[in-house]
Amino acid sequence: MAHEILGAKPKGAAAAAYLSASLGILALAISHLISEKSESAKKMIHGLGKLWMPGADGIGPYSGKETIELVVWLGSWVVLHFFLKDKNVSIRWSGILFLILLGIGTTLLWPPVVHVLVGGK
Repeated sequence: MAHEILGAKPKGAAAAAYLSASLGILALAISHLISEKSESAKKMIHGLGKLWMPGADGIGPYSGKETIELVVWLGSWVVLHFFLKDKNVSIRWSGILFLILLGIGTTLLWPPVVHVLVGGK
């Protein structure tokens, strides 16, 4: 009731923004693991970056990994915003979920973890 009196706005749009960022980082980590596990996947991922990124040959498959991250980030932001914009979601719980996904994504990018998961390359 106090929220209605003070004119508080739903927090769903904010939650959608930062949750989509954590999904983008998780997508980057997963695409990195896939490209490290398979040479054909690495070439395909690099091909995605070459489609639009100038200088993609100079940075290799990272260009494709960034492309995947951008598509997941922006796509999930649009979808989550559509579903959450008028909802009054818990910032606490959506923030905890953001930190968990960020932690998983960051851990999956850490070289010792990558080496264990892809077989010690």
